[in-house]
Amino acid sequence: MKWEMWLLMDWQQVLGISLSAIGFYIGLMLFTRLMGLRSFSKLSSHDFAMTVAIGSILASTVISETPALLQGLFAVAVLFLIQGVISLFRRKVKPLKALIDNQAIILMAHGEYFWDNLKEANLATSDVQEVLRKNGIKSKTEVFAVIMETTGDMSVIKNNKVTPDWSLFNDVRDSELLITTDKCSSQ
Repeated sequence: MKWEMWLLMDWQQVLGISLSAIGFYIGLMLFTRLMGLRSFSKLSSHDFAMTVAIGSILASTVISETPALLQGLFAVAVLFLIQGVISLFRRKVKPLKALIDNQAIILMAHGEYFWDNLKEANLATSDVQEVLRKNGIKSKTEVFAVIMETTGDMSVIKNNKVTPDWSLFNDVRDSELLITTDKCSSQ
């Protein structure tokens, strides 16, 4: 490797990178307007994959020696089209949603860990404890539920006097255990 070239860049490279970045940015804004804000959401695993793929295409388009802006924009347009089709099928064909998306899973309810679900999610109790601390939980008895969402984020729902709206948990695997555990703990 030529180390002296490591810190050098000529005006043509600066111009090429700048024009590619501006063009790509304008293209992304246009695609996002056409496809909606869902384009960069993190609601499902395919949304996350879309965001990573766009970042990769952006980097390779803007930084390559021969920036092919139209090729990069075309690749992103194809990704947006694929995401649009998948989102449409997810809404219209319910079995396909289950095939494409992960399912939210209960990791803890009413202060008790769900060991099988922790194992399946490949998590340790320390992972859950970290999330509890970040949410200001001082005692496991404060926890109504900890749910690993389809994106891998963890939601912490605190105990309080409000009666749960069970429809909020319809898409969570093992949600019936919340009801059973809740009835047992209120007896």
